[in-house]
Amino acid sequence: MNSALAAMGPPSAQPITQTVDSDSAHLRLAEMAMAIWPARAIYAAAHLAIPDHLAAGALPLDDIARHTGTHVPSLRRLLRALASCGIVTEVSPGRFGLTALGDALRTDAPGSARALVMTIAGDWQWTAWGNFLHSLRTGQSGLLKSSGLDLFSYLAAHPEDRVFFDRAMIGIHGATAAAVTAAYDFDTFESIVDVGGGTGTLLKTILKATRGPRGVLFDLPETAKAASEAIAQEGLTSRCAVAEGDFFRAIPEGHDCHILAHVLHDWTDDQALAILRNCRRAIAPTGRLLIIEAVLPEGDTPHHGKLMDLLMLTVTGGVERTASEFSALLTAAGFRLKSVVATGTHQNIVEAAVR
Repeated sequence: MNSALAAMGPPSAQPITQTVDSDSAHLRLAEMAMAIWPARAIYAAAHLAIPDHLAAGALPLDDIARHTGTHVPSLRRLLRALASCGIVTEVSPGRFGLTALGDALRTDAPGSARALVMTIAGDWQWTAWGNFLHSLRTGQSGLLKSSGLDLFSYLAAHPEDRVFFDRAMIGIHGATAAAVTAAYDFDTFESIVDVGGGTGTLLKTILKATRGPRGVLFDLPETAKAASEAIAQEGLTSRCAVAEGDFFRAIPEGHDCHILAHVLHDWTDDQALAILRNCRRAIAPTGRLLIIEAVLPEGDTPHHGKLMDLLMLTVTGGVERTASEFSALLTAAGFRLKSVVATGTHQNIVEAAVR
């Protein structure tokens, strides 16, 4: 789940210094706790598609209420709060229009911000967070407690939420794909398997930037179908095959590069180890495994991933990891950590070779 989400480290990731006075500490803690307020206000704006209704120009309050099916006095209060957040502006008394920030929340705006808000601040994740203490006490996801389903089973059973989730992930990882491609020499490989690669955003970016490698997009059948269509639209069918399967069972064999992009953090260490062992069985002896994920710094160093790690615990049951934790997993699976490559984003390339 992980990323525009990874790029937006939350304000609360900034540390309180040891020399802060008590009044400043009180205010800082209050700011952290109050983050719930704008989150729900922006979610309401996204859910009601208020930016879509205002895309053609400012509207009177009554018209917005009619379009959104809301109570006029209550909507007035929401719009006033959104104006204070810079999402809308009251252009004249009782008449509201979009700001540049609010325009980015339109359904068709580049970057899929609306889908991200609908996913991260949506009711189903909100309910999962309601079970955060349960996650802390048991190590089990709050989503499993609230819905009886793991993340991917939940999304399969709720197609509307799945649409927003998929769009959010594409928007989140779009910038990462270009950064990863620029940071690593993929032309050294003959064939690249993107394991759990979704609809192929990363693999398509790599293939368009290189001449030699061929690609294989490997994912579950329902995702593979969408990937085939996306790859055909990019004119890459001659260089990129699509394979259906489950990475907990087996992975396409004989290729000299396997990519796991934003995959392992969705899973516990035992589950991640099962995926890695399948990669080890499948990969060519001189191949490279590339894990695209945040690598958490040790100690007190602030990093967005240290809070995202709580999201993974609560929603997916997964975990964000440090370099030493990646190294331990890789060693147990028959790999060795070769390097950690920076990409200029919050995501790194963890490069591993066969032991």
